[in-house]
Amino acid sequence: MTETKTSPLPALAGIGTAVLWGFSFLFTKGALDYTFPLQLLGFRFAIGDITMAILIVAGVIKVKLRGRNWLPLVFLSLFQPGLYFLGETWGVKWTSASEAGMIIALVPVAVATMARIFLKERLHYLQVISIISSVAGVFVIVIAQSAQGQIQVGQHINGIFALLLAVIAAGAYSILSKKSSELFSPVEITYVMMWCGTILFNLLGLGQSILQGNLTSYFGPLFNREILTAVLYLGVLSSVLGFFLFNYAISRLKVSQTASITNLITVVSVFAGVAFNGDAFSLVHLAGVALIIFGVWGTNVFGQKGIQ
Repeated sequence: MTETKTSPLPALAGIGTAVLWGFSFLFTKGALDYTFPLQLLGFRFAIGDITMAILIVAGVIKVKLRGRNWLPLVFLSLFQPGLYFLGETWGVKWTSASEAGMIIALVPVAVATMARIFLKERLHYLQVISIISSVAGVFVIVIAQSAQGQIQVGQHINGIFALLLAVIAAGAYSILSKKSSELFSPVEITYVMMWCGTILFNLLGLGQSILQGNLTSYFGPLFNREILTAVLYLGVLSSVLGFFLFNYAISRLKVSQTASITNLITVVSVFAGVAFNGDAFSLVHLAGVALIIFGVWGTNVFGQKGIQ
């Protein structure tokens, strides 16, 4: 299918990413009852590697890195999945969910700012308003959850700095991925990211197990059906398919557009919690969802029309 400047495929890819990543919280929450964060991340990306290897052998996808300078992709991977997941994981551990949600909601702001500085992307004031709307929607949802006692308020400076690290890492990743998409396909970028995530998180996870004296039980959780199901979802769908769709979206859209789409993750995670965990959903939540959807729509529509 031949794509045009107004093709809906890149935006649909971004929305698909948001759906996959939004549901990932359900699986992550269940798996963390039996694993520790670095261990789960190591399993997740290892499964992603195995999946991509099977697809390559089957001829479904092609990765051609031999003879090419793919070291920039390793540098990209240090930010995402590397620093982002480390910052997000430990940030959530050291702070409350409300603080984490509010700070991570700053990712579109960081991405749009970096895109303006490093990629010289011009933003019309309507796009700026749309981005603000999307971020505001996330804040509304988080505040609503806090008011209903679903989350605790905490103030841990180390966790805040960790979350800010994740925000900066996400912004840097979006910029680097945009530049890398000029030389590598979305599949190739995803492939290197999976390998870097596997090596980094398993080394850290094994190191933590050694320090705690339980190295022999490191792979034990994989024999639990609930954990294995979670790892398969996180590795195959959330990591491989999710990052492929997101890298594809970044390669076709402005960075500021894809940044706003990612706020749909909050919408999906809220509905997933309501549908499968029986979480509360009020008119305030609905207002937050509406702000996010309007922000995503506005950022992409005004960006595609090339309004200056």
